[in-house]
Amino acid sequence: MSKPPEYSGSGAPILRHEDIERDWRPATHAEDEWLERIEAHADRYLGEAQSVFHELLSDTVHIDVHVVRPTPERNYYTLYTTGMSALPMHTPEDATDYAYAELMISLPPDWPLLDEQLEESDYYWPIGWLKTLARLPHDYNTWLGWGHTIPHGDPAMPIAEHTDMCAFMILPPLQVDEDYLTLEMEDGRQVHFYAVLPIYLEELEYKLEHGMDALLDKFEEYEVDEIFDPNRVNTCEDA
Repeated sequence: MSKPPEYSGSGAPILRHEDIERDWRPATHAEDEWLERIEAHADRYLGEAQSVFHELLSDTVHIDVHVVRPTPERNYYTLYTTGMSALPMHTPEDATDYAYAELMISLPPDWPLLDEQLEESDYYWPIGWLKTLARLPHDYNTWLGWGHTIPHGDPAMPIAEHTDMCAFMILPPLQVDEDYLTLEMEDGRQVHFYAVLPIYLEELEYKLEHGMDALLDKFEEYEVDEIFDPNRVNTCEDA
């Protein structure tokens, strides 16, 4: 028997992704031409990636994370995925144009991405979470798009020891040219590019209670963008 739908205080639906039992599935790889177009698109708007975290063993889809190092013009790391868009997401009927997506996250220029022990450190989570979020829609027959929030656990707990942020929000990045946000492939399908923004528990609860627009007003008031700052102001601490 299916569970009745849940809704937040703002009226938005709440989806709970419970653990599922299934066999390991060989990964679907994106076609070379598809990947080349995404990488060329990222090169143009984000800068050329200097390194890639390649997956050696993949389940469902093969996710790689590309690393664009800081420059004087963009003084922060930019990490972006390829492979999430190898399969369409299970979008609602009114969002079929948003079935293909890739994700990115921006990190401070002193982030220890070149540390040989990175995977064993408290600073690996941006890479791990990019892969987890990119695979989530395909694992749970769902989708990720503008304004979606994903807590770290239930109840939500901090994503790392160096920050109290405990959830992620999917948003269009602000620090890029608007033309970066959508890439139209030769067959007419569109790939949408979203930023992954870590948020505080109070911000997550505020969004659930008051809606996405109300939280975005808070972000605008405090000039919050997609560049991760582990010590940024909690925009809803006193809300």
